Amino acid sequence: MTLVALTGASRGIGRATAIALARRGATLALIGRESAELAETRRELARVGTSAPTFHADLADTEQTVAAAQRVLASLGTPDAVIHSAGVIERARVADTSPAAFERQLAVNLTAPFVLTREWLPKMLERGSGRLVFVGSISSTLGSPGAAAYCASKWGLVGFAKSLAEELTDTGLMAVSVLPGSVDTDMLKGSGFAPRMTPADVASTLTHYALDAPLAHNGGVIEMFGV
Repeated sequence: MTLVALTGASRGIGRATAIALARRGATLALIGRESAELAETRRELARVGTSAPTFHADLADTEQTVAAAQRVLASLGTPDAVIHSAGVIERARVADTSPAAFERQLAVNLTAPFVLTREWLPKMLERGSGRLVFVGSISSTLGSPGAAAYCASKWGLVGFAKSLAEELTDTGLMAVSVLPGSVDTDMLKGSGFAPRMTPADVASTLTHYALDAPLAHNGGVIEMFGV
């Protein structure tokens, strides 16, 4: 059975992806902070006949993130696929953005995917198979007023994923980035943009790249503009 490690499952795209993967029969490892929202995700998974262990970590804390990754290995083994879906945004213009707020957004959106990947990658390479899916954003390709830290983190995430993909050539692994546009989630509120797709639309795409897409997609950047 395919083991998929997933961050950001407490709501929005991450929750929809957890449910989509469960319906495909995947075994899930959820990584993130405990919350009422994450508990609700587990209840929804139970309704489709799946239980998913949670490996608790504040993804803004590198030590906690490393520890969670190691607990996944010890408890469930090496993930077959990893979906880095967790993301945060703190909207403020650059002059009003504190260094701490900038660092928090980079920590969750960019550093945590690096840390988790680094912890699992040696075992995946040893096995000779694996899929790493990074959830960026259309903000990985453009700038937005009031979102400089978020955009910087998402631009960086694509650069990281593409560089990783070059290292994965001929290894049996692949890394891809999926860049959704305006998704009907809480994160979109306050952006000034209208939703043009649902979390389920993105979840379907992420599930495809985690389970089905050919390895020839290694290094791919998949943009989703909505309808």
